[in-house]
Amino acid sequence: MHDPLQALVDAGVIGTSPFPENSRYHAVPVKCHVTPDGEVIVHLARRFLPDPAALVPIARHRVAQGDRLDLVAARHLGDPLLFWRIADASGELAPETLTDDAGRVLTIALPEGFGGGIA
Repeated sequence: MHDPLQALVDAGVIGTSPFPENSRYHAVPVKCHVTPDGEVIVHLARRFLPDPAALVPIARHRVAQGDRLDLVAARHLGDPLLFWRIADASGELAPETLTDDAGRVLTIALPEGFGGGIA
């Protein structure tokens, strides 16, 4: 029997990610590993950080005393949950440190694979 919903998923029209579009894990594939005894372990594939030099900047933000990364993301990207895009643009593995030093300039960038932006 032909399943029209499965056909849409297979065609890429309907996504299968368990994560919302604003999640850093949205585009990360879900994988299954079957152990020798038949146990199925579902996990996410590894997410590799993009090369910050390959991302297109759209804004810059100078950190002020008391800044929080989620609020910087809300101001520049319209969503506090997109803080990870600022971390990706800096190459930072510990996003909580990005606002520690007043005066630091953060780059706000488009997600990997998008063009345009500021010079």
